[in-house]
Amino acid sequence: MKLNADELKGLISKAVEHRKDELIALLTDLIAYPTVSPPARNTNDVQDFVKEYLIHLGFETDKWDVYPGDPNVVGSLKGEDSDRYKSLIINGHVDVAEVGDEKEWDASPFKAYIKDSYIYGRGVADMKGGIASALMAITILKELGIPLKGDLQFQSVIGEEVGEAGTLACTQRGYYADYAVVVDTSDLHIQGQGGVITGWITIQSKETYHDGIRRKMIHAGGGIKGASAIEKMMKIVSGLQELERHWAVTKHYEGFAPGSNTINPAVIEGGRHAAFIADRCALWVTVHFYPNEDYEEVIREIEEHIGFVAAADPWLKENPPQFNWGGKSMIVDRGEIFPSLEIDPLHQGAQCLTTAFEKMLVKKPTIGMSSTVTDAGWLGRAGIPTVIFGPGKLENAHAVNEKLEVGQLLDFTKVLALFIAEWCNKGKEE
Repeated sequence: MKLNADELKGLISKAVEHRKDELIALLTDLIAYPTVSPPARNTNDVQDFVKEYLIHLGFETDKWDVYPGDPNVVGSLKGEDSDRYKSLIINGHVDVAEVGDEKEWDASPFKAYIKDSYIYGRGVADMKGGIASALMAITILKELGIPLKGDLQFQSVIGEEVGEAGTLACTQRGYYADYAVVVDTSDLHIQGQGGVITGWITIQSKETYHDGIRRKMIHAGGGIKGASAIEKMMKIVSGLQELERHWAVTKHYEGFAPGSNTINPAVIEGGRHAAFIADRCALWVTVHFYPNEDYEEVIREIEEHIGFVAAADPWLKENPPQFNWGGKSMIVDRGEIFPSLEIDPLHQGAQCLTTAFEKMLVKKPTIGMSSTVTDAGWLGRAGIPTVIFGPGKLENAHAVNEKLEVGQLLDFTKVLALFIAEWCNKGKEE
């Protein structure tokens, strides 16, 4: 079917409006799966649902366990002329945030319902709304007979809520494309993001002392060269605060409030018993950094600075702090990484998405930075130009009575369908 831009826009818009009830039903089905994380290990059934949906659309599918009970699903739809036309990844996560006390909800979090102009339920905004819209957009293109000359890939991943990086597992499995859209909560803004990494800083004494000899450790003539790991950790915390203030003064990035690059001493664990001098102390920190920074460089900066702090203390010089950064799961190894993501508004993919937005909604999109983090950074780090673009407002994600405006769900479906049709029919040499 050969259509001009206006004809394609009109067909897609009418089809989405016509399929509104079906889209709501699809989202309702997805919400009915209680894929709360933590505790996680509960996404197999919803992933089977997504897999069957993709098979019905003609995708070849790949399903594998990232963790037992938490599989990824990737669907691949071969284009008519893959070598010459652009390929696309659509990515979304099926896990949802904790519910909390269900008595605070007006209805069951897993029985979606519509009230006024909103659909309610855990995950409608973050981010099963984006997944439902993307699946419906692809369905509509197929039923309209719109051919795709480039490859289309749909990644339904797990673990985003607890840093379990199902998207990282996709890149490690070799999945790649010319462009990627992560359909996570963005209020229809086209976004990049800063990054987050957690880490443990541990001080371990070489000796353990009874509480009764503390006097000999802290007063002149005591003769015992020892220290409390808890008290020495206070120097480390002070050093981190100095570095945090230095970053606030010397670093900035458009789209972020000054000082957004923080080092939060989130959790501290130390000591063994009240009858002993603390011989161990561990500090769990959360570090936020800007889109133009890589977490490996941020790690080096912190370790270098704390190394100087330790070198200036006679006891820490001999008992230096040890570092353990990141992790693949906040549940399994108490650590996570969300790489940052810079976006280039002049990239062909961004321009194509912007044009599709303007054509369909007759207004310009907001292009900027997310104030939170998503899996998009893993795709960007794998060398895939990527943006975050999805329905839903952040203030509704994770909230009691989570909600999503139905009109925005429809608008997103329209824009995404038009973008897929135009991007996957764009020549690689254009």
